[in-house]
Amino acid sequence: MITKKYTTHFGGKTLTVEFPDFAEQAHGSALVRMGDTVILATAVISQNTREGIDYFPLSVDYEERFYAAGMILGSRFMRREGRPSDEAVLVSRLIDRGLRPLFNKKIRNDVQVIALALSVDGENEPAVPAIIASSLALGISSIPWNGPIGACRVGRVDGKFIINPLRQEIAVSDFDMVVCGKAGKINMVEAGAKEVPEDAMLEAIAAAQKEIDKIEEFQKEIIQETGKTKVMPPVEEEPLGIAELFDKHFRMRLSDYLYIQEKPARASRLCELKEEWRSAVEEQFSDTSRGVADLFYDTKTDEIVHRNILEGGRRPDGRGVKELRKLWAGVGILPRPHGSALFYRGETHVLSVATLGGPDDAQLVEGMSIQTKKRFMHHYNFPPFAPGETGRMGSPGRREIGHGALAERAITPVLPTVDEFPYTVRVVSEVLSSNGSTSMASTCASTLALMDAGVPIKRPVAGIAMGLMMGATPGGENHYKVLTDIQGPEDHHGDMDFKAAGTTEGVTAIQMDVKVLGVTLDILRETLKDAKEAREKIMNVMLTALPVPRKELSPYAPRILSIKIDPDKIREVIGPGGKMINAIIAETGAEISVEQDGTIFVTGPMEGVERAIEKIKEITREYQVGETFEGRVSRVFDFGAMVEFAPRQEGLVHISELAPFRVGKVTDVIDVGDTVPVKIIGIDEMGRFNLSIKELTELKPREGKSPPLEEGRGHAPRGGHGGHERETWQRKRRN
Repeated sequence: MITKKYTTHFGGKTLTVEFPDFAEQAHGSALVRMGDTVILATAVISQNTREGIDYFPLSVDYEERFYAAGMILGSRFMRREGRPSDEAVLVSRLIDRGLRPLFNKKIRNDVQVIALALSVDGENEPAVPAIIASSLALGISSIPWNGPIGACRVGRVDGKFIINPLRQEIAVSDFDMVVCGKAGKINMVEAGAKEVPEDAMLEAIAAAQKEIDKIEEFQKEIIQETGKTKVMPPVEEEPLGIAELFDKHFRMRLSDYLYIQEKPARASRLCELKEEWRSAVEEQFSDTSRGVADLFYDTKTDEIVHRNILEGGRRPDGRGVKELRKLWAGVGILPRPHGSALFYRGETHVLSVATLGGPDDAQLVEGMSIQTKKRFMHHYNFPPFAPGETGRMGSPGRREIGHGALAERAITPVLPTVDEFPYTVRVVSEVLSSNGSTSMASTCASTLALMDAGVPIKRPVAGIAMGLMMGATPGGENHYKVLTDIQGPEDHHGDMDFKAAGTTEGVTAIQMDVKVLGVTLDILRETLKDAKEAREKIMNVMLTALPVPRKELSPYAPRILSIKIDPDKIREVIGPGGKMINAIIAETGAEISVEQDGTIFVTGPMEGVERAIEKIKEITREYQVGETFEGRVSRVFDFGAMVEFAPRQEGLVHISELAPFRVGKVTDVIDVGDTVPVKIIGIDEMGRFNLSIKELTELKPREGKSPPLEEGRGHAPRGGHGGHERETWQRKRRN
């Protein structure tokens, strides 16, 4: 095995890079190790160009292998990896978002980057090593790419920043942030936070940038020593005269159509104009592909949108740079779901629906480095009709998974604890109409749906999508404008998509992507400031619809009651082979979840839940000497009678405790099936009950039975045969 090895200190940890000949057919590969987490990344570019497309065809995949964690997972019938987990999809998106801005957009050869997790130690998260490995695989290859990029993870525990925190440190951190960048600028941020102030988030990004700069320089030295010469694949150039054609016949109309206020009318006119442009290019430049024509057209659209915003502050819909679109919110939209809400932000409309379930409805998460249960799930759906198009319906794609995870991350910090609210909660956001910022609209709508369902969240969460237009003045000096509440054209043609969610107390989630090489901390500071102001305005609209969570749950929502029992009594509740717990479920219709610490959650209609709780109390009740009950005689012996005084609870009434007189034969005074009052007079070390009847009432001889015995005639002894039979019966009962 041929290998080159490089080592550096990275955030207090050792990061090792190797270049073995594992994947010698790949155009570039790198093996990155942090702790016992090992990632192999490869990069390959296709030999042929893809015809007829107007975009750069990059695909990035992070692949999990269960062997990496020493596990065998999968279904009972297929013990192998299937479709990527949500966690794997999110890591793929992280890598992609950091790499993509540094490629030449004119390339039409497929580029594929695959990051393969070979070993995962459960402590060092694989995302950052995967980004660095992917950067190195591209960097040392001949694939044209303007890298490398640096990346690091940041947390904060007890007010101190931690670079590349371990999993256990992330669990107690104020936030979890992954940052990528290059040349002193930031090009990707992904963060979840526990209501952290904006200033603290900026400090964390600044701390990350220092480490990013170090790891970037480390990569540059490796690439300089090991890397291949970059080879630009053939790129179809724009034909001479295409700019003149555009300026003469299309520029003015495009400028006008971009600023039509209503999206359907705007989309229709722009579509017609683009088809006309394609026909004109094909007619005048017959050897020019549609992909070149489309790219030129989109580039000119970018220029028009940028110029109008940078020079005159003119946005496509006429708003000011800090002005929000028209907002509206409503709750209780649907009659049967447990909670529902609509949120309108201009032409973006999102319906969110909340469903409450019991503890057993929690999602089981089995990954390479985590095995847990999720009691809050947010799912995001983006049907093709939302933007007024046709398309495929089916399982969620990467975009849907990513947007759903973002809103979930934003809302999770304000959810009540399981002790406060033991329900499993699922929220589904349906994008009904889209003109940008659907993920943040989902955050707003989902917050209201939770409040409508009666979930006692700590504070409402609002979200906003911010944008950026960058350019150069005639003097060459870079300048920019930060945009509040970007819509479709500003997202598509802008330079940054910055999503920020949070409460009145601080930030709960950030997601930033750029289409330029990166942005400065000053830009991020301004963006966070404007985002906070926008969130406050959005919050006012949300609270007008519903100021606080409802006090009462929907009548269609299940009820959950809990009871804490001695863990030693769990087996009594479950019974042999689950007989007892299944009987309670069948009788009451409730769902019962038993935790190892003795906590029992009962879910279902209130009447059934209450009955189930009472039955569990009866089974697990701690009885005291002196308590009295009405019981039923279940069996009779020579030495006494067994009386069932509570469900599954029996005790012995010795013949001497039947009556204040001497009883010759038990059946002289009682028999099986009789109802009698009993008093607990003793509980032995094995939990067996001794009962008395005579302390509560005086039994009379049954009709036709012998009168009381004369003085001097004794009762059967407590021990001997009778004691043996009693112990035998108790043993059977326990079994």
